Amino acid sequence: MHRIRLLLVDDEDDFRTTLASRLRRRNFDVTEVDNGYGAIEAVKKGNIEVAIVDVKMPGIDGLETLRQMRTADPLIEVILLTGHASVESGVEGMRLGAFDYLIKPCDINDLVGRIGDAFQRRLVQEGT
Repeated sequence: MHRIRLLLVDDEDDFRTTLASRLRRRNFDVTEVDNGYGAIEAVKKGNIEVAIVDVKMPGIDGLETLRQMRTADPLIEVILLTGHASVESGVEGMRLGAFDYLIKPCDINDLVGRIGDAFQRRLVQEGT
């Protein structure tokens, strides 16, 4: 079975490392970074299929990170996560091509399902 190559982008170390550990136990191949710049570089290397990106981060925020990640890899599927929900950022994220927008903390089983759905959409776009 294919292990989905997942990028987890969040500046909150405890949240990121805990979520990454939980996702690895569910057989995801997880790369962690703590900022948008690291996320963009990871995507440019070409080994990420789905990304989970925090909206509120210092430096470049999640929306700008999403924009630049989609430029680097137009097929990457991005799930935005935020603890600071706003209708505006959700709408903007979807306009920029995000697959989904979830509020932290989210149910791990719900997140795993959304990751699977995002990966399936990527496969369809690749023509696989």
